[in-house]
Amino acid sequence: MTQFKIPDMDYMYPGHVGCPGCGATIAMRFALKAMGEKTMVVIPACCWGVIAGPYPQSSLKVPILQTAFATAGATASGLRAALDMKGDSETTVMAWAGDGGTFDIGIQALSGAVERNEDFIYVCYDNEAYMNTGVQRSSATPFGTRTTTTPGKGWKKSRKKNMVEILAAHRIPYAATASIAYPEDMIQKFDKARRMKGGTRFLHVFATCPTGWRIPSEMSVKIARLAVQSNVFPLYEVENGVDYTINIKGNRPVTDYFKIQGRFKHLTAKDFEQIQNMVDEDWDLLLRKTLPAPKR
Repeated sequence: MTQFKIPDMDYMYPGHVGCPGCGATIAMRFALKAMGEKTMVVIPACCWGVIAGPYPQSSLKVPILQTAFATAGATASGLRAALDMKGDSETTVMAWAGDGGTFDIGIQALSGAVERNEDFIYVCYDNEAYMNTGVQRSSATPFGTRTTTTPGKGWKKSRKKNMVEILAAHRIPYAATASIAYPEDMIQKFDKARRMKGGTRFLHVFATCPTGWRIPSEMSVKIARLAVQSNVFPLYEVENGVDYTINIKGNRPVTDYFKIQGRFKHLTAKDFEQIQNMVDEDWDLLLRKTLPAPKR
């Protein structure tokens, strides 16, 4: 097997306004290496709405269409239809939204587009809260997190929504997770989604936020790697809603990941035990989904 080589070409200009160590910025850089110049990016309200820059400036070397918070799925559908009317089958439409614009505010437009199986790639870069507006909790925020909207000394007591499973349930051609800590895996998944053409492809990218997670900026990639190695954020693919492939199997305890982040400093040993049980339960469920279906 030949060694995968990350493309040299970058489609981001230097001098963007992303925070130091911003996982969302790293994610876009890797994604566009796979997508190439024949890409149009739809960006709803999110951190990347700022990082991309105000018109007519741009931090990307591909066209951007900024849109309302709730409308990434609908806008990407319309952009694809417009390109088809022009006879442009080469350009790929890629919606690029945060967890707030995907898990919460944008889920209606996304589900509608996915139910129609629109021909575009939808990317959620997930930093697990509304970081652009002050670190408020979203439904992507994991159990145990303290945010600015968990009252008093409280913290989030509910589990994170599983968006990949929600999208896979629509039986779309391709859904996958990716992480900025595994660039080869991530770029190959974006390249696979781009080459598939036809139908909605969904990529859920784990993107650390040093500001909101209360971590040093130089720890951004390391913490993303620990999330995978502890099975907190497993890397896997789902084709046609039923065929599961796990890319990496982790074997580290969740405490290796949680204890080095300020947003979890309040948790006790009992809390970590509960979180470990949750992660093990989710991992066992994912493993069962990779087993061959019984013969009838």
